[in-house]
Amino acid sequence: MKKDTDRLGLLLHDATRAVRKRFESRTSHLGLSTAQWRLLAQLSREPRATQARLADLLDIEPISVSRLIDRMELGGWVRREPDPCDRRARLVAPTEKTLAAYAGIQTIADEVYDEALEGIPAERRGELAAMLRTIVTNLHDAEAEDRHPCIKASR
Repeated sequence: MKKDTDRLGLLLHDATRAVRKRFESRTSHLGLSTAQWRLLAQLSREPRATQARLADLLDIEPISVSRLIDRMELGGWVRREPDPCDRRARLVAPTEKTLAAYAGIQTIADEVYDEALEGIPAERRGELAAMLRTIVTNLHDAEAEDRHPCIKASR
């Protein structure tokens, strides 16, 4: 007899992929790749982060993040700032262009989420979100929780 969770990984992957594809189709006019969207999403959660931190959060190599940031900086989406705690490091921050675009982007995201959750009663949607947060918490690497000391202190 199969357990309900036998296909959990596939279901999570398929759901994430479907939401991402729908979001990308609705935001294609902005000309950002999936990797660029992921970086901007991380910066919406953590507005100033080192390239090393972003590489860790995005689960990609630091050199790939550096190239990604180079392209986004040329497009006016992010800027590099000196790190007040480490003269060797640079912080990546969203620009006014990104902040201005976020309201429209959030509206599109909300529409995609509403479409994805269609047929799920409103009272159950909160339960779903709570369960997914529990999965993330259960499997999250404690090391990844460490924030840059100067950024944490400035909040």
